[in-house]
Amino acid sequence: MNKHDTYHSLSEVHQTVDTTSAKRTGFRRILAFFGPAYLVSVGYMDPGNWATDLAGGSQFGYKLIWVLLMSNLMALLLQSLSARLGIVRGRDLAQANRETYPKYINYALYGLAEIAIAATDLAEILGMAIGIQLLTGLPLIWGVSITVLDTFLFLLLQRMGMRKMEAFIIALVAVIGVSFLIEIILAKPDMGEVVKGFVPHIPNNTALYIAIGIIGATVMPHNLYLHSALVQTRKIKRDDAGIKKALKLNFIDSAIALNLAFFVNAAILVLAATVFFKTGRTDVGEIKQAHELLAPMLGTHLAPVLFAVALIASGQSSTITGTLAGQIVMEGYLHLRIAPWIRRLMTRLVAIIPAVIVILINGEDNIDSLLILSQVILSLQLGFAIIPLIHFTSDKKTMGKFAIKPFIIFLASLITAVLVYLNIRMVIGQASDFFLHSDNFFWKAVIVLAGIGYAVLLIVAIFYPLLKKEKPQLPVVLHPHATPLQEIQVPVYNTIAVALDFSTNDHKLIAHALGQGNANTRYVLIHIVESAATRIIGKEADDLETRKDQEHINEYVKQLKEKNIVATGLLGFNERAREIVRLVKETNTELLVIGAHGHTGIKDLLYGQTVDTVRHDLKIPVLVVNV
Repeated sequence: MNKHDTYHSLSEVHQTVDTTSAKRTGFRRILAFFGPAYLVSVGYMDPGNWATDLAGGSQFGYKLIWVLLMSNLMALLLQSLSARLGIVRGRDLAQANRETYPKYINYALYGLAEIAIAATDLAEILGMAIGIQLLTGLPLIWGVSITVLDTFLFLLLQRMGMRKMEAFIIALVAVIGVSFLIEIILAKPDMGEVVKGFVPHIPNNTALYIAIGIIGATVMPHNLYLHSALVQTRKIKRDDAGIKKALKLNFIDSAIALNLAFFVNAAILVLAATVFFKTGRTDVGEIKQAHELLAPMLGTHLAPVLFAVALIASGQSSTITGTLAGQIVMEGYLHLRIAPWIRRLMTRLVAIIPAVIVILINGEDNIDSLLILSQVILSLQLGFAIIPLIHFTSDKKTMGKFAIKPFIIFLASLITAVLVYLNIRMVIGQASDFFLHSDNFFWKAVIVLAGIGYAVLLIVAIFYPLLKKEKPQLPVVLHPHATPLQEIQVPVYNTIAVALDFSTNDHKLIAHALGQGNANTRYVLIHIVESAATRIIGKEADDLETRKDQEHINEYVKQLKEKNIVATGLLGFNERAREIVRLVKETNTELLVIGAHGHTGIKDLLYGQTVDTVRHDLKIPVLVVNV
């Protein structure tokens, strides 16, 4: 665990996808921008959405589908603002909040953000557990316990690189989308009646509660933190044209991804309305109940299987992005960085504990009501993420010419006002019922104090940035003036490391290294062994591959010494990037020469990027040779 004064958001993958590479042309260059919005979009189709969509469809038919559309349009606007903050200022929402608000206000905002992430994770745990139970018949408590294991999947994906993680998430989104496309085809809804559902209408207070839950499940506060950080994984040209292009392509990325999420949510609601509401089963508000009734009502056993598979894919994809959001929030607000697996376990356990308690006390009944409650909690946090976001993206001193226009400020402010009003109305309604039917003075006092705290924090969030005279960050300067060149000192490298892969590329890498040195330079030849034995016992392995690699590197050293060049050879084991960084630091190397195998397009999406990981973890110059 470490404290950092300055660091990049998600530093492990910061600018690891280079959109400026000359190898990327045409569609491949555009494709390099796509990815962040898909990670964000899974939060808009997580199991919490299923509970609210099923409840809305089964109880009110198609009447609330307009809420989904409105929520999707809100989400598109707000996510584009989040992406704008990350692209233009290079700050995520948590970092910007820390730089703007007082310490104790930031602690409160941090606490609310963590509560929102815990509520999100709670929905994902319950959704995955229900999906596992529907497929295998395991008790729900065992399904909840099994979800702890996805911690290891997250760590594996994180080590494989950003593009592989994005590819995995996109694959899960495809599974969800295809599953519900088939479900809709089987259900055969009346499209004329579906269209009527886009006319705004709230039948009663129950519909309002579900509508707010839908909004909370769709527009999620942790996604605003997440998107502002994920766009920074792209390395872009920092000029007007480069930033403008990044904003445009990220908006397209968001529009495509969020429309896919809207399709999934609309499909769930339409499925519930067609199969249950239209047949008089308005009591179907639970995921398990819906699963049980799909087969007899649609006349096929394929429907419930697809339903369960999509539910598991939804929970798994959402839990990965929830973990990333938790990392962003903790590092941004507290400047505190902990090991990813510890952060993952902390997030998961915080969410598992209430789920286990509810299951042990109430059994497996009313689990879906807990899912809906988690989404309402998310909706209550929205104002504290959106209000600062509007302040930051409209500030011309920090955003320069890329500050949002007055009309966008008006729209975003209107959305915020509607959300806050609906939340306050819902809370007052629920609190009034409690006050009328309960004599518990303690909980009444807690509700009153919480309400006062909510109002005070909301007022501070709105007005503090307007009253603050000094800004912590200087205006964005896109074209700094060229400074006079003083006497230039050419660096002299005493130790140069070369990362070799024992291929025909080695000659080229060593030649470039020699070109950077002098007669007194020492060269460190590095190779990483990645055999099956070393993956199990590491450097203690003495298998054939390790011995051959040692002979190979010794031969290189021998040949260099024959040319009167000082050289040593070192082997590392497993995890190529980490081992290269370790050996470079241990040998006090001043320059690293490493080869780049330029993957582009789809290959770039699937393969990890050792070079980017290494150069971000080292503080010395890295010469990347295109091999």
